[in-house]
Amino acid sequence: MQLSGATALVTGANRDLGRHFARELLDRGAAKVYATARRPELVDLPGVEVLPLDVTDPASVAAAAAVAGDVTLLVNNAGVSHGVNLVDGDLSKIRATLDVHFYGTLAMIRAFAPVLGGNGGGAILNVLSNLSWLSYDGNNAYAVAKSAEWSLTNGVRLELAGQGTLVSGLVFGPTATETMRTHASDAVMNDPVDIVRTALDGIEAGTTEIIADRFGAEAKAALLGPPRGFVLETVTRAAG
Repeated sequence: MQLSGATALVTGANRDLGRHFARELLDRGAAKVYATARRPELVDLPGVEVLPLDVTDPASVAAAAAVAGDVTLLVNNAGVSHGVNLVDGDLSKIRATLDVHFYGTLAMIRAFAPVLGGNGGGAILNVLSNLSWLSYDGNNAYAVAKSAEWSLTNGVRLELAGQGTLVSGLVFGPTATETMRTHASDAVMNDPVDIVRTALDGIEAGTTEIIADRFGAEAKAALLGPPRGFVLETVTRAAG
């Protein structure tokens, strides 16, 4: 897909990866970038068109789709991480995690699939995780949600093939977002700019599964062996 001249909508664009996606799309010549967020007043990137959007609110999703009828690229980036396990974690936080990553992504795709089809097909990029393929003791609710989102991505790809919509999943490991820096400041982490650039390179190349770093590659390879959990690498361990 040609990003120069495209019209993109990015969810969760007020910070971290979402903000980097919006900026990089502008840098690549996108004609318009809708930068959406639950708190749109926090979007501070010049050159974007700001829209309020809560992906867990059907009315909010429908309103965004009504305004952004010219979208040719949908970037499903919005996410939450409550740091809870499954057996003894707060059930409301487990549900909230699935609401954003699975049901929120699904709601956006259902709303924008007709828009993309009407605009020639376009593309959808779902921001996944290496935890789509590995569990992580301490945040297994997030791993479950990302696993569900990965399966959703594969299913939607088949359903939208007939209208010519590219559906891509972005898989990568720990990245220096605000959430990760707070959770594990000493972990080995990617530069978010590198992840975003690799993702958009993949969209331009028509890649369906964009594995953006070694953590993603290692997680994919691990699917061939016995199930195991993901262990964060620390800067000290990496140096040693």
